Order: sequence, then structure tokens, then C-alpha cells
Amino acid sequence: MKRFLLLFTITLVASAASYAQRYVGGDISQYPLMQAAGAKYFDHDGKVIAEPISYYKQIGMNAMRVRLFVDPSKYTGNDKDANACQDLAYVKKLAKSIKDAGHKLMLDFHYSDTWADPAKQWTPADWTSLTDEELYQKIYDYTKDVLQQMVAAGATPELIQTGNEISYGMLWGAYTTNSNSSALKKCYSTSDANWDRFTTLLKQAGKACREVCPQAKIILHTERVPNASVLKDFYTRMRNANVDYDIIGLSYYPCWHGPLSTLETAINSMETNFADKDIMVVEVGYSLKWALGGTTYDYTDTYPYTDEGQCNFTQDLITMLNKHSKVTGLFWWNMDYNGYGANLSGWWNAPLFDSETGRATSALYVMKNFMGNTSGIESVNSTPDTHPDASWYTLDGKRTERPSQQGVYVHQGKKIIIK
Repeated sequence: MKRFLLLFTITLVASAASYAQRYVGGDISQYPLMQAAGAKYFDHDGKVIAEPISYYKQIGMNAMRVRLFVDPSKYTGNDKDANACQDLAYVKKLAKSIKDAGHKLMLDFHYSDTWADPAKQWTPADWTSLTDEELYQKIYDYTKDVLQQMVAAGATPELIQTGNEISYGMLWGAYTTNSNSSALKKCYSTSDANWDRFTTLLKQAGKACREVCPQAKIILHTERVPNASVLKDFYTRMRNANVDYDIIGLSYYPCWHGPLSTLETAINSMETNFADKDIMVVEVGYSLKWALGGTTYDYTDTYPYTDEGQCNFTQDLITMLNKHSKVTGLFWWNMDYNGYGANLSGWWNAPLFDSETGRATSALYVMKNFMGNTSGIESVNSTPDTHPDASWYTLDGKRTERPSQQGVYVHQGKKIIIK
């Protein structure tokens, strides 16, 4: 029996090692704002969650994502948002708490003073007077300085996005409300000169990442999931320009991008054409009660805007992703947004907490299923049942009472063998 247990434990360790590079979690960049606003968190059954970041680890998550703006205090656009406040001092403090809780860290460089996405990639105010040659040096110097400060703060990232949703480039120029501006014309153009500029910026950012955080994986993040040919063209250009990166990062929101089959088509294309790269869904979200603004695809016949509907969507997403061995990460955007008890700026309808009750949604507990049968745990303990915590899970992700049967369970973020 002892020999069998030893062999079984070794097998589990080996299996866990095969999933060591899988990551599941969420973007929690707004959490300190919600703390300050007085948000109250509860588990699905109504029990108080004293420290959400540690709680995520306990229920099987292993990584968190945080965005970084250059200097949000200097943004003067008419779409200025109080939630886009994550400067380096803010990020270092939050990231340290993430690391202290045992999570891996994804650092998301926006290279802007405000939200960077396909429709806006405005150059930071302090960089707008720089020439392209000066920008190449600046992005290297800035990225290197940020990462050195993160390392010194005990918040070294394992995953680094050099840009956020950069399907159409980045660092376009100063903020403008003019849709016919030269900045927009330049960056939406397909001219080789614009692509050369863009890929040079990425190379410089990646160079800094390799120098300061050589073990970290670099992510190039796009969001053209509905158009696989555009994705293929983007990453082909990256390859032809010899841009150094490790992971294809995708955003996927059904309300804007379409059904799960659309995402799988994009993944199939990436696997076929870029077999040397891993793939991560670095942003995903599905509404809990109300539609997201600007919704263009109604999925409610399949997944109603309910706790059950959101949970079923999440499980079906994970089931699909787990068919693809190259998909190694899944992150829910604004996962812990929670308006319960809080006075917050703005509203997000697709979190994993119910803002009317403060309770975690069922989908929060399904997320760990992305880790497969290993639940993403990188260590295995063969110990008697000595933990009083009632939160136990089977390897297929089902919550159970404190087990009395022999078997392998997930408890307090670790595998436990009950003998």
C-alpha cells in the first residue's frame, strides 16, 4: 500500500508539473478602489470574505492581472475616467499583495496615460514631443525602469504584456477627438513604414523585459477574434519582423465578438499558423444580470443573464479551451468588481460578484476547472486530514463537504490525499 501511495503521489506530481505553465485568474486592477469605497465581499453562501486576493488562491486560482498607465494624472481627454488611475506606485503595492498571497503576476503595460485599446492608443503626455527614434529609446528606458522597481518591491511579474489590445499599433500621438487626424490615419494604415515603427517599439519593450525579467513570458495582446485573417496577418508581421515574444494574448467578450465557435476558430488558426506560441485569453467577461453597453451579439438564448447562465457560459468556455493544449491562460476581466456597500465610479455588468448582494457568483468557482484534472496545483501533499476548513473540492471542480472517503481533493489551494 505504501509503495502504491508513493507511486501515485509521484504520478500526481509529474502530472501537475505538466500544467505548471497554466494560469487562471482575473484582472483585479480596480480592487484597491473598491476597498477604499467600502465594497463588501461574501462567498456564494453568504460568508464574509475577509481578504479576496487570498481567497482566490484558496479556491484554485493561481494568477492575477494588473494594468499600468504611465501618468494618468496628466490625461486631459474628454473621456477621462477615475478608474484609469493605476500608476506605478499604485501597481507596486497591489502587485506585492498579489505575490504575497502566492499568485503569479501578469503586468499589463498600457503605454498611455489612459485606457489603451483598438480605438485609442494615445501617447503619454510627457512623450508626445519625442521623435520616433526618441520613442524607441523611451519605451525601452521606461519599461526597464518599471520592471526594476517592480523587482525591488518584491513584485516580479511572471507574465508581461507589452501593450494592451494593440491590434492597430500603439503610441499614436497626442490625444485627439478628430477621427480624421494624422495619428489615426497613420496607425490604421497598412503601410510598411508604420508596421516597421510599431514592431521596433515592441522589440525595444521586449528587450527591456528580457534584461530585467529573463524568466518572464512576453505577451502580445490583440482582440480581433471575429476576424481570424486579421489575427493571422498581425502575428505573421510580428514573425517576419522578428519580434521577440512568447504568448498570443486574446480578448474575448461574446457580446461584442460572437459565440464560442468564433473564439475557437481564432484559436485553431493561431495553433495552425503559430505552433511555437502559447495562447492565452487574457480578457473575458459575460454579464450576470444586465447587458454590457454596446452589445452587438445576443447570446441570452443559450446563456441567460443569470447566475446559472454566466456559470454555464464559463464552464462551456473552459471545456472548449481545454481541448487546446496550446491555450495556457484564462483571465476574467474586472473579476472582483463589486458595488455592494460601495460608492463607485462607473459600473461593470460582467463581474464574478453580484453588486446587489456582494456574493460571489457560481462562475467564480468554475474558473479553476481550466487547470484540468490537476486543478493547477503545483505541489501535492500526502497527509492525514488535519485541515478544519470546510471548503473542499473534487478534482473535477465540485465543492464537497469535508471528505470521509479516500481520494484526492483540493483544499486550501493544495492537493490533499485522504488515506
